[in-house]
Formats: sequence, C-alpha cells, structure tokens
Amino acid sequence: MDAQGRGRADDIDPADQWVLNPNTGNYELRLNPGDAPASQPAGRGAPAPRRGTGASRPGSVRDAGPGGGTGQNGSGRGAAARKDSDTRELPAQRDRRAGNRSAPPGGTSNRRKRKPRKSAKKKALYWTSGTLGFVLVAGCGGAFYLYQQLNGNISKVDVGKENPAVKDGPVNILVIGTDARSGKGNQGYGDAGSVGHADTTLLMHISKDRSNATALSIPRDMITDIPDCPTNKDGTTKTIPGERNVRFNTSLGQEDRDPGCTWRTVEKMTGLSIDHFMMADFNAVKELSEAVDGVEVCAAKPINDPKSHLHLPAGKSVVKGEQALAFVRTRHSVGTGSDLSRIQLQQQFLGSMIRKMKSGDTLTSVPKLYDLAQAATKALTVDTGIGSAGKLVDLAKDLSRVDIKNITFATVPVLDNPKDRATVVLDEAKAGPLFQMIRADHSLSKTKEKKSKGTSDDTKVPQAPADKVRVDVTNGGGPFGAAQETVDWLQNTKAAKLSTNAGNAPTKLAATRLEYAPNQADQAATLAAWMGLPKSALKKTTADAGPKVPMKLILGKDFEGPGKSIEAPTKTPDGVQNVNADDQNICAK
Repeated sequence: MDAQGRGRADDIDPADQWVLNPNTGNYELRLNPGDAPASQPAGRGAPAPRRGTGASRPGSVRDAGPGGGTGQNGSGRGAAARKDSDTRELPAQRDRRAGNRSAPPGGTSNRRKRKPRKSAKKKALYWTSGTLGFVLVAGCGGAFYLYQQLNGNISKVDVGKENPAVKDGPVNILVIGTDARSGKGNQGYGDAGSVGHADTTLLMHISKDRSNATALSIPRDMITDIPDCPTNKDGTTKTIPGERNVRFNTSLGQEDRDPGCTWRTVEKMTGLSIDHFMMADFNAVKELSEAVDGVEVCAAKPINDPKSHLHLPAGKSVVKGEQALAFVRTRHSVGTGSDLSRIQLQQQFLGSMIRKMKSGDTLTSVPKLYDLAQAATKALTVDTGIGSAGKLVDLAKDLSRVDIKNITFATVPVLDNPKDRATVVLDEAKAGPLFQMIRADHSLSKTKEKKSKGTSDDTKVPQAPADKVRVDVTNGGGPFGAAQETVDWLQNTKAAKLSTNAGNAPTKLAATRLEYAPNQADQAATLAAWMGLPKSALKKTTADAGPKVPMKLILGKDFEGPGKSIEAPTKTPDGVQNVNADDQNICAK
C-alpha cells in the first residue's frame, strides 16, 4: 500500500477484479484497474478512475464492487465528487492528470517508483501462485483454483477427525467418487435408487518433502473388512457396526455410512494414517471438463459402448461434459471389460486433466480459472479440517509444489475371488510391500535416486554365524505374543539358539529397533538381514559389550511377524500396475 492507502495494481486480489457495472447491474471481470467494464459503451457515464486514484476518501462515494472501480454515482458524478472532496490533492496526482509523468527538471520525483509492468502471462501466474494446487477427484481430478468468496459452495462432513489443513510430513488424502443418483446433473445414470457408494476411490499420498506423490486406486469390488464407524448426523452420534468380507464400495452409503467409514476402512487396509477426504459425484466430471474446455484422451481402437453411450475413434480425442463422464464410466468396450480396466481409463483421464489444468492455456485464462473455481467448490464435499475456501487454498498451495512428472498412479493389486467371480480379493504378496513402501514415504516415480555418500559395498560389515548371534527380544508395540513368536522363529528356522524372550518393553515404539555394541556389529548384520531391518532401525552404542551381553531387539508397531521384512522396498513391486501422470502416450486398449 502507498501512503494514501491506495493498493498498487500489481497487488490486486483476483476476487477484487470482479466489478459492478452501474449500467447493467452485473459484476464483470476487469483485469486492469484502469479499464472500464467491458460492456460499458464508450462515452457513457463517468470515465473509470485512473490508476491509483480509486481509494476511498472523506466526501467521496465508492461503489459496492470490491475492485475499487466506477463509483455508484458514476453517471457523471464521480469527477464532481472528487472535486468536492475536502481531501487535498497531492502534486503528483495533478501531475498524472496533466500527463506529466516525469520529475520536474533538476528536481526529484515525489512519487514512489513504479514497478515494471508484468506480461499478461506472468501477471496471471503471479496472482494464482498462492492458490494453485491439484486436488484429485475420482474419475475427473485436476487442479482447482479456489477463491475466498466461494466459501459457501463447499459442503463438509464431520467424520470425528479434524486435522490441520497443512502440516509438516507426508500427507494422505482420500478422494472418493460417489455414484449417487440424486442432485443436479446426476439423474439418468444406473440405479435410480442408489444411496451413493464409493464407486471410485483413490488414496493420494504426498511425500514429506513434496517432491513426489502417489495416487493409489482402490477397486470398488474388492472384498474387505469394514470396521465399526461412528457417524454424526443432525447432532446425533451413533456407531454403525462393521462387517467382514464385503465389497469395498459398501463402506460408503450402505447402512447410512458416511465418508468417515471409507476413511477408516482404507486406514485399516493400508496402515496409512489419512489426513483429509474429498468427495465428488457424477456431475463434477462434466462440470470440470467443461470448465477447462475439454480433456485429451486416447483410444488404441475405436470405442463403441452402448451402455455408457461412448463413441470414440481410434487415436486421440478431446472429451468434455457428458462425453467425459462416459469415458470414465465405460468398461465394456475396453480391456477385459472389468472395473480394473475402467480404473486405467480413469487414471489416463486424471493425468490428462492435471496436465491441462497446469498448462499455460488454463493459467492465463481468468474466465477458465473462475469457472473452474465455481465447478470445483460446488462439486466438493470435504472433512471439517479443510471445510473452508481458505483452508483449501492453503492445502492446494502446499500440494502444488509436487512436479507432475513425479506423480504416479497405481492400483491396489488384487486377485480373482475364487468364491465369487464378480469380485476380487487383495493380493497380499504384492499389496503388503506396496503399502509398506508408501508408509515409508518412498516414491513410485521412475526417477533415478541419488546415492548417499559413503555407502559403497566395500563398507559392508561381515556377518556372524548363527550360533554366535546373542539377542534379547522384547515386544514394544508389535502384535500380542510377537516376542515369543520371533524367538521361536530365530531358534527353529535360523538356528540362533542364543535368542531369548525378554517380555514386554517398558515403552512402545513406532518402529522396530536393534541396539548393539561396536563389537557386536557382525551379529547385528546377521540379525538385520534375517529380519529385514532398515538402517534406521540399527542403533549402535558407544562402548563395547561384555562377552555374554546380548543385543536388544525391540519389536515396534511396524513389526508384522518374523520373516516379514520391516525394511520397505525402494522400487515398485513387480506386477503392480502403475503409470506416470506426465505420460502422454497412454491409450486405452
């Protein structure tokens, strides 16, 4: 702000660029504070205030529009009001009105030096930088530009957990696409009586350093367990009993379950702690794709699906509105015709949507940004932790730091259910390491990892033989009976006869830890290899131990059982479907 309280044009909030046109009674977009509203005829009414003179003063009347534009007395009275004002004009203001924009000869300018004018593209990027971020919405997804004045558009649900919008460390956001048939734009799809299930669900994991993200698709027909779920509706709290061996999509809607039930189901399945949820319906796909003027998709062969009414030629096409919705819903004419094939279509659409929203074509188009903000906030239902436009802006700004080339889409690995061919079951052998990898905050992106200095193979410690490994095992957070189970495994499977059950640890640990002395390094190397312990689990003391002093192995909450590696993989497990969001050469087969 300058000394008179006038805002510089370069610091104008985007919300303040919508100005009331006194001739039409409508708010209109004005990119330059010196421009008159676009629909005002030339020569009609008072001229728009000059740059920097629109501040409110005693004796003047300012219009109701937030942009500091034409006054409400605009039909010829704006100039008169300024002349009648009892506020004294500064010399610099008289100079500007007279067209004198330079300092008097031999003197110094009494005005603050103007900043260089930004190009249109840089200007748009400047004022959107605080609100740019991508929020993945199942089946559509993308980057939403949120404004404070859209606060009333957002719906929210109290799921009994309220986390801060922004935090240090990894962030996990559950994104739910519901198949509810009620509400504007949702009629005419499938079962008219549907209460709205978790039709499409993604778990979005954003790394601690915001360098990468993983969007994990969860098949709707996967058989799983749903835990007890507390719900809060109309001020009344009740707990909905859990169920075993049911379809995942019934974690929402069925038995009056709310998104908090899906939240708890995914936490139980993956072992990840969720921070927020976002939910959208069918209409969101249509509205968002229209707002960005279409999304490019690709088909390896022509698609003609009479059920979804999708008809596309082979090759690349641009879809929006009803056609975009048909693309993310179709499955009978692609792949195996299963929900898993549809998931791959949705991931292709999602990646393309993110690319479109982060493109210069969208960033520099204020009408597109505004339409996108309206569509996004009206489509979203969120938890109370991000239940306002301001909180969503903060979250979006934080997440926007992730480069699109480091966003990976993957699908929870499943197997055909031998008891019911219409459903699938979790592939534990592949899903376990995948969940472990995400919990450890390891990237699925296919980028080269930097090698740490001083970690060459020649520094490896030689391993001690099994009969020399002496260790006391305690349970510090693992499953009940974990210490004894581990000792039995060490003695019977690894021939480590000097292992002992030392009972429960005095404190609980989140991660398993092995404490050893410098002269026990070879024993620690052997035990770490057996148990699959990461380097972070090894804690070396300063003094050597006596000849019969054992190492101490404390089993933490991350311990799942002897023989199951605690160290998370650093590469995507074989057989796990995954694609990069920046890959523009993916075509539906």
